[in-house]
Amino acid sequence: MKFIVNKSKINGTIDIPGSKSHTIRALFFASLADGESKVLKPLISEDATSAVKSCEAFGLKIKKINDGFALDGLANKPQLPENIIDVGNSGTTLRIALGTAALIDGYTVFTGDEQIRNRLVEPVISAINNLGGFAATTKNNGKAPAIVKGVAKGGFTKLDGVSSQFLTSLLINCPLMEHDTTIKMIRLNEIPYVDITLWWLSKLGIKYENQDYKTFYIKGGQKYKSFSQVIPADFSSATFFIVLAAISGGKITITNLDMTDPQGDKLVLKIIEDMGAKVTYSKEGITIEGGNLKGIEVDANSIPDAIPALAVAGCFAEGETKLLNVPQARLKETDRIKVMFEELTKMGANIEELPDGLIIRKSNLKPASVNGRKDHRVVMALSLAGLCLNGETIIDTADAASVTFPNFSELIKICGGNIRSVE
Repeated sequence: MKFIVNKSKINGTIDIPGSKSHTIRALFFASLADGESKVLKPLISEDATSAVKSCEAFGLKIKKINDGFALDGLANKPQLPENIIDVGNSGTTLRIALGTAALIDGYTVFTGDEQIRNRLVEPVISAINNLGGFAATTKNNGKAPAIVKGVAKGGFTKLDGVSSQFLTSLLINCPLMEHDTTIKMIRLNEIPYVDITLWWLSKLGIKYENQDYKTFYIKGGQKYKSFSQVIPADFSSATFFIVLAAISGGKITITNLDMTDPQGDKLVLKIIEDMGAKVTYSKEGITIEGGNLKGIEVDANSIPDAIPALAVAGCFAEGETKLLNVPQARLKETDRIKVMFEELTKMGANIEELPDGLIIRKSNLKPASVNGRKDHRVVMALSLAGLCLNGETIIDTADAASVTFPNFSELIKICGGNIRSVE
């Protein structure tokens, strides 16, 4: 599928779908808990469906209710899957589920789509082995397909947190191991995503210690209790509309964002405001109005998912925009640093690729045919650029947007965007 977009007058009020990060964590916590949990207003997307199917493979009973899911938990005892678990395109699901499989006496095999089979899991694999389980990748390359056998007991492990998801996997699963666990971080990127996981652990009464994000202590032999939780709106998805309002000179109000939530991508509001957009907070929501943007320097380590959209914003800002200290953006669904450099260059961007980020200078972009590379955030970011240009921009592999944001194009239309889908 392709998106075809044209210059548009942007103005609208929208609700953003539920957070992917919260939804997937909630599904795993509910799976492991004792009793019935309710996950309300979850994200319904391909990634969320992958998480549901993986949890069902571990024995979870799940039913749809009016506003979400009711989940009959496994009383802290996940079951050995009957078959291979295919996580589709969901890296979060894969990495958390690897840890869950280490709680089970038996072999669990994981695979995923082509992108997933090129994404790193080695840090979780090593940690499971260090904690008394067995884990390996079939090609011995640190990437899926992977095999895990429990039962991991706990203990000590070092962990390279080049992706925060590796730590999240251990934080979710180690409380159910027999012994206490100590995790010493070699490095840790994307700390706000860890904060989301810690928020859940605290909510569910789990005992842990966080020593300045360098060492984590998790008490063993704990149990998860059932819960009911409304999933907050997704700041990572909101990023695209925040940037669209800013670069188009338009105005968008988002009604359902919670600034008290630990999601890291709420930082995008401050970044866009620092660049010159007007951001207003009221009881009706958060309103973003475009203005004369200027380039700034951003330490983007905590917000790798925002890199594609912010790279586009940089093309519309006077001077230089520097997106730095985010090497892990190369390890997402695609190498997002390289891909955004290449695709924006097709549109005429004055952009420079760095090992850990991008330098973008104000550019006279032109409509073009570009390739979203089957990466949902790249597809949506390139769409933003096209919505601000006279002429037709065509974005290939646009169906990838449904991985996290199935109604992206619908909300663009609500805001006045000229976007259509063609096969």
